[in-house]
Amino acid sequence: MGMKKIISIQKDEPADSGDKNVSFKKFDKKPKQETNKELTEEIVYDALKEVYDPEIPVSIVDLGLIYDVTISSGSNVNVKMSLTTPGCGMGAMIAGQAETAIREAGASNVLVEIVWDPPWNPDMMSDEAKQKLGVA
Repeated sequence: MGMKKIISIQKDEPADSGDKNVSFKKFDKKPKQETNKELTEEIVYDALKEVYDPEIPVSIVDLGLIYDVTISSGSNVNVKMSLTTPGCGMGAMIAGQAETAIREAGASNVLVEIVWDPPWNPDMMSDEAKQKLGVA
């Protein structure tokens, strides 16, 4: 079990209070809850619907950036996704958020691959995304 120590300095206390104005707090990580629920594509897609491109207020699923989800050995997930442009500076952040969301959904191991074939285009967006962005 991991432990984190946080040091805080109390600025409003008199200097002669005797405790040197430093306190330590211990925070224990909560153990990951074991579930008997099998990970499915639907669960992975639902988790990915919570990941947004920071430049576009639409989830990566509704943008059509998720090309493939493969689940093996029950909780190992491989996702192939694209970005709206090859020069997208937020690609690593988006892939990291996708990985975190999938892990939180119950995956043990996650591999997020950024692929460029086929190239993404606005036709890949869901109807809801097109409507939200005014691309109809």
